[in-house]
Amino acid sequence: MEAYKQEFIEFMVESDVLKFGDFTLKSGRKSPFFMNAGAYVTGSQLMRLGEYYAKAIHENYGDDFDILFGPAYKGIPIAVVTAIAYSNLYGKEVRYCSDRKEAKDHGADKGGFLGSKPKDGDRVVMIEDVTTSGKSMEETVPKVRGAADVTIVGLMVSLNRMEVGLGGVKSALDEIKETYGFDARAIVTMAEVTEHLHNRECQGRVVINDEIKVAIDKYYEQYGCKA
Repeated sequence: MEAYKQEFIEFMVESDVLKFGDFTLKSGRKSPFFMNAGAYVTGSQLMRLGEYYAKAIHENYGDDFDILFGPAYKGIPIAVVTAIAYSNLYGKEVRYCSDRKEAKDHGADKGGFLGSKPKDGDRVVMIEDVTTSGKSMEETVPKVRGAADVTIVGLMVSLNRMEVGLGGVKSALDEIKETYGFDARAIVTMAEVTEHLHNRECQGRVVINDEIKVAIDKYYEQYGCKA
C-alpha cells in the first residue's frame, strides 16, 4: 500500500473521524464503523485534509477542471480547503461551489449556490466525505447539471466503504459511474483501512482488534461487494 494512503488512514483515526463500534447509518444499515468528516475541526487538520484530496484528485483526474463542488453541508469546507491546497501544491486556481439547502432570495448572491456558480463549459469535480448508498448524488447531480452546460469530470470521496448501493448489487461508486456517466473514486478503500489497522497500534491503541474484524467481515457478508 502506498505510504500516503497509510498516512491518510492514520490521520482519519487520529482526527477521530473514523470510528469503530456500533453505528446506524443514514441508509438505515447497522455498521461496525463510521466516518464523520465533521470531526475535522482544527486548522492543521483541515489543511492536511485539503492536501490529501488535492493529491488524490491530481493523481486520478489531472488538472483539467474549473470547479470543485462540495454538497452542503459537509462538502462545503472540504471543497474550500481542497481549492486552497490545489493552489498551493500545483499553482492552479480552481473555484469552489456548493448548493444551498434553501435558495437565497435577496442580495447580490441570491440563488441556490454558494461560491462560484457553474457556467457553461465548466468542468466540475465533485467532492464528498463518504458515499454509502449513492443517494446523495440523486440530489446534487441534477442541481449541478441544471445550473449550466457543464461536464462532471468525476467524484472524489475520502473512503470507499465497498458496499452495495441502492441497487443492492454493485458498489455505490460503481452505480454512480453507471447512472451518471462520470468516474467515482476514493482516497482509500475500507479493505485498505482494515488491512492497515488490524491488530496494529494507531495513536497508542488497537482500533481494529479481532472482535471488530469479525464484525466488519460479517457486515461485508451482508452488504459488501468488490472494490
